Amino acid sequence: MGSREQAECDLLAGAEAELYTADPDGFTARRTELAAQARDAGEPATARQITALRKPTRSAWVVNRLVRSDPDVRSRIDTLAADLREAAGGPRIRELTAARARLVDELTRTALRELPAPPAALREEVTATLDAAIADPEVAAGLGTLVRATQYAGFGPVPDGGFAPAPAPKKTKAPAETETEREARRREKIMEAERTLAQATQDVEAAAAAERDLEDAVRRLEAELGDARQRLAEARRQSYRAESRQQRATQQLGRLRQ
Repeated sequence: MGSREQAECDLLAGAEAELYTADPDGFTARRTELAAQARDAGEPATARQITALRKPTRSAWVVNRLVRSDPDVRSRIDTLAADLREAAGGPRIRELTAARARLVDELTRTALRELPAPPAALREEVTATLDAAIADPEVAAGLGTLVRATQYAGFGPVPDGGFAPAPAPKKTKAPAETETEREARRREKIMEAERTLAQATQDVEAAAAAERDLEDAVRRLEAELGDARQRLAEARRQSYRAESRQQRATQQLGRLRQ
């Protein structure tokens, strides 16, 4: 990669780091400023990329901030996800499922600890998104620049790296569960119920974020239109004055020639 391409990547990465860790309430205004800075620096392509960055919902912002503030978060998620994909079932998968529940619970608490009294819906969306990042490589790849919360309905891995639905109960007598396994199973049921509620609020928050973005865009365009109208009015006044001077000069020249 040449120095020019590296500079463009660094400029975009810096903008992403700032926009996706700062409070989303100031996202749109700061995005406009960063895009303008890129254009002023002679990087119009990077400016367009910055302008295309989408504003995150608050739950997505919470997860992005967690991942960017602690590099170990991503590696812990990736490691557990890899272990789950390699496991073929049996005691190992139950152990990893319990570990998955503990990790999601820990990361959720860490992500929300600086927020005063976070609402239940926010907590549920953060939990569902972190759980999805363990289950879905595409979600994991987007950590740090997530736009909205997400969720994954699967449970446990299959050999090809995907995730299969929770197995149906067998009629044969199952081995006695340990306390850890019972707790993991109970937690999984709670998480499923939380996901159902989170899904109901996710689209509302995403639509509200899109509405705010459009409102910001309309206000910005209205301000630009008002400024353009003022410049047009001033240009017309200058044109009128110039034409008046031209007419007077023409008249004076005519009198001198007589």
